[in-house]
Amino acid sequence: MAKKTVFVSFDYDNDRHYKFLMQAWDANDKFDFVFDDKSSQEINSNNIATVKAGLTIKIKEADYLLVIVGKYANKKHKDSELIGDINWINWEINKAKELKKKLVGVKIDRSYESPDAILGSGASWAYTFSQEAIIKALNDA
Repeated sequence: MAKKTVFVSFDYDNDRHYKFLMQAWDANDKFDFVFDDKSSQEINSNNIATVKAGLTIKIKEADYLLVIVGKYANKKHKDSELIGDINWINWEINKAKELKKKLVGVKIDRSYESPDAILGSGASWAYTFSQEAIIKALNDA
């Protein structure tokens, strides 16, 4: 399977272990899961413009934006007015749509609210956090 270039959008405070699990699947030869992670490392800045510029570069490098939909994926960020969106996940989705990236939503739990920006976007979905479901959603995107 060819590596897919993927930017992973997720709630860092609550869902980062899911991203780390995807990286572990990719690194383990026993797993049939490969992706070239274009996600940003934590950008060491409190300057919103600097963060946006860094995220934009990484999203541009990817072919896919994969959104890990956790419990707080659509929660309003304290700096939402400065961000210009509900939170960073919604901002990243809107940036990916602007850049014509393929969108994939991965629900940790089916009951979790999807980010507003991904609704009606034509995204491909995985309704469970499993290798098989994520691979299928990426292939269907």
